[in-house]
Amino acid sequence: MSRSATGVEIRPLVYSDMPAVIDIERRAFPTPWSLAMFVLEVSKPTGICLAAVRDGELCGYVICARHDLDWHIMNVAVDPEKRRQGIASALLAELYARAEDSQARFTLEVRQANHEAISLYTRDGFRIAGKRRRYYQDNGEDALIMWRTPATLQGRLDDVPAADPMVNHRR
Repeated sequence: MSRSATGVEIRPLVYSDMPAVIDIERRAFPTPWSLAMFVLEVSKPTGICLAAVRDGELCGYVICARHDLDWHIMNVAVDPEKRRQGIASALLAELYARAEDSQARFTLEVRQANHEAISLYTRDGFRIAGKRRRYYQDNGEDALIMWRTPATLQGRLDDVPAADPMVNHRR
């Protein structure tokens, strides 16, 4: 358990968090994950699933799965009423710390129109490596594939894959 500079406690996500997670998920995204999807990810021993709690209330979460040598950030959400307070940044910082490898590579997909998320990820060292055309089924929007690697953290793109065959979620 850790406490960020924003006063948010970051701890492992647990099954009893699911009602609050589902509430945030439904308000945060046009195509929310199901309860079963969250339970599946939380039950995997190789993943990292974290909760952000402030004043005893869950206000955000991150779901990250391990695929071979790379980490895939599958879901990052913050209560829409609590955004722009450093909660997502605190979740991601703790995620990177828990990956316990300075050579860790992270990938994610983000809606092309989600400029706030793209800005957050770019500040964290992610770089756009490609695009999945018409990836989101609800509106046919493209997804940007982004990577954070030791090279991108140094401003280079020499070890960023052009595509990620492990990516299979709907966000």
